[in-house]
Formats: sequence, structure tokens, C-alpha cells
Amino acid sequence: MNSKKETKIYFDFARHRRKFFLFSAILLVLGLVSTLIFGLNAGVDFKSGTRLDMLINKQFELNDVQAIVQEVVPDVEFEEITKYGNNKEFATTTFEKVIEPVKLTEIEKKLQDKYGPQVTKQESTVDPVIANEMVNKAVIAVLIASAFIVVYIAIRFELYFGLACIGALLHDAFIPVAMFSIFRIEVDLTFVAAILTIVGYSINDTIVIFDRIRENMRSMKCDTIDSIEHMVNVSLWQTMRRSIFTVGTVFIATVILAIFGSEGIRNFSLALIFGLVSGTYSSIFIAAQTWISLKERDMKKKAKLEPTPEA
Repeated sequence: MNSKKETKIYFDFARHRRKFFLFSAILLVLGLVSTLIFGLNAGVDFKSGTRLDMLINKQFELNDVQAIVQEVVPDVEFEEITKYGNNKEFATTTFEKVIEPVKLTEIEKKLQDKYGPQVTKQESTVDPVIANEMVNKAVIAVLIASAFIVVYIAIRFELYFGLACIGALLHDAFIPVAMFSIFRIEVDLTFVAAILTIVGYSINDTIVIFDRIRENMRSMKCDTIDSIEHMVNVSLWQTMRRSIFTVGTVFIATVILAIFGSEGIRNFSLALIFGLVSGTYSSIFIAAQTWISLKERDMKKKAKLEPTPEA
């Protein structure tokens, strides 16, 4: 007896696909509105300026550090100084313009006079030309990677699978962008690395589902919309345990990194968290359901072209 036919369907994903499309559309519209209105909180990697990290290595008052910075560079706007580190021993801020090294050294010297010789600084400066180049290359990298993935899937499977992946890729890439815009999380180079990781991970999960759909198409009758919906539901439930266990393992590790990891990888971890949830959702609720909708449209188009039998 064919075990695939015995797969229990606990929930009919295909029958409710329009609800899933509507839910994703609402999220994407809200994210787009937020991005257009508030923009992205671009880090120093993507805009000209200087990021200054100061290791105080003892208890300190933010107001004191703020006063020293304002005293040294009174004419340059900078973000609110914040503490980070396991014991909140670091202070960080980002200047809107490139700050001369002599000014940064002066800030370090004044902090040493107040808190001791253990105070050190670390700066990261990007000029406008490099910042624009970084933005362009980041966008190109994501687009090229996504394009090659879609072409690969279209060749390995069929055109409709490739088209379904385009929607899933856009969904997976934009959701983290929207979340970073809404919560005003800084976007830096690690964010781009996270987006590329998310795209690759999500497509891997989608390929597993598509591969099972292709296998079931050979053994199950798929000549009507209802039969295609049933076959996709069976395929999804056959791969559900694998999808949940895989994303669950990575999700737990990513949450631990976000909580206990260093400040340098926190934004990367947050982007991965948003992307893992979005990618798993799109593989199950968007990609496979988009493929059904495309097949449904194709079947209806062919039905219209078929000659009507004479009475």
C-alpha cells in the first residue's frame, strides 16, 4: 500500500490559500508604508559618517559622556549615546558626518581624564562615495543571488515553480526589511549577510517541498484543481516535520545568539529571526500555494481553448 496516500491531512492549506495571500499582502503593505515614511535606520556602513565605540570598563554616566562629546564636536549631530556589553561597559554613538581622528582622540583623552587610563576607543568611518558604493553592491548581490536561484529552480523543476519562488523570495527579503524599519533597528553589512542567508535557507526549504510535490505528481492523479490541492496538501504534511524541526533548531540557536551574543552580531541575529519565521511561512503558505494558483489559471486557460463538443 502506498504510504503517501495514507498521509493524514490535519489542515487544508490549499483551500485557504487566498487568506494566506491576503495576510502576507497586508504585512507587505504595512512594511512598505513604514519604509517609505520612516525609511531605514542605515548604519555607518551605508551612509557617510563615523561610528565611535568607547570602552569605559567601569560604571559611567551617559550624561557625562554626552557632555564630553558635545564639547569636542559641538557642530556635528550624533545619535543618542547608548550603553552595551555584558556589564554595560561600552558606550557607542554615530556621527552624521565624518569626524577627524584628532577630535576622536580628544574625546578619548577627556574620557581617560574622567574615568581612568583604561578607557579606549574604536572608530569606523565611511565617506559618502564608499557608502553609496556599498549600498549599490549590497542590492546587486541580493538581486543576483535571487535571480540565479530562481533560474535554477525553473530549470530543475518547471517554469511555474520558478515563478512561485519569485513571490516567496520577495516575501522573504522584504519582511526583515519592513521589521527593521518599523522597530528602527540599525541596518549594516551584517544585515545584508543575513538577507542572503535567509534567501538561501528559505529556498532550500521550498525546494524540499517542491521536490515532494514533483514526486507525488507522478503517483497521484492531478487532472483537476481539487486533485492538485489534495496532492499539495499531502506533500506539505509529508515534509512538515522536517520543516518544523529544521527551522526550530536554527531558530533556537539564533535566539540564543541574539540574547547572549556580542553587540556586533545582534542585528544579524535579529534579521535571521525575522527571516526564519518569514521564510518558513512563505515555503508552506506562499510558494506552494502560488504554484497551485498558477496551475489553476493554466488549466482554466487550456479549458477555454479546447473545442466544445457538438450537441
